[in-house]
Amino acid sequence: MEYTIQKLANLAGVSSRTLRYYDEIGLLKPARVSSNGYRIYGQEQVDLLQQILFYREMEVSLPAIKEILANPEFDEKEALKAHHAELLQKEKRLKRLINTVEKTLQAREGKIMMSNQEKFEAFKEDLIAQNEQQYGSEIREKYGEAEIEKSNQKVAHMSEADYEKVTQLEAHLVEVLKELQSEVTEDLQHDAFQTHKAWLGYFWPSYSEEAHLGIVEMYLADERFTAYYDEKAGSGAAKRLHDAVQNELR
Repeated sequence: MEYTIQKLANLAGVSSRTLRYYDEIGLLKPARVSSNGYRIYGQEQVDLLQQILFYREMEVSLPAIKEILANPEFDEKEALKAHHAELLQKEKRLKRLINTVEKTLQAREGKIMMSNQEKFEAFKEDLIAQNEQQYGSEIREKYGEAEIEKSNQKVAHMSEADYEKVTQLEAHLVEVLKELQSEVTEDLQHDAFQTHKAWLGYFWPSYSEEAHLGIVEMYLADERFTAYYDEKAGSGAAKRLHDAVQNELR
């Protein structure tokens, strides 16, 4: 079966503009273009679009998706298995958060007692689970199984005050990185370094300058980390953080 761009957009729940953009960047080309200039998509393109949308749901960047799909060793069946595993993990996280919301509502209504520890338990579990899902294999390979397990335990035992402080540090770091986009000063770079160092202190069992340099190098080498900071603090944010840490430690 063949689809015009509008019919495929309606089928997939995306806009025609999105499909035109995917065509422009070479991510999803139509099977052919009709004599009157209409893009026509076949079953191969439908299946490919499904894969693209799976990856987008997991917040993989478009350049990364293009690279994955262009790999001659790309295995659609294995990719679907990976998508399935990712979605199951996401389902577990959502269930934990839903459970926390339900218990909070019951506590507000006076039906149960809920400790402050319980209120933040799901968020901490979610933080660990997300890190494991997105970066687990890379960070375990880089820092070792034992160190990552210590880090996970540290997160799991965060107090309410610790969790609030981590959130504040991350928000402040994002603001500093935004400021560095328009003006690079020694004070701003120092602020970025100190804030990131303090933030790491809530996750790492112990601090080392070598490890700090290593992790900001990884932010640039792994586009998932790069995209995370760039989306929060503007294009080049990961590079600005990398440069701030390097400037301080080298």
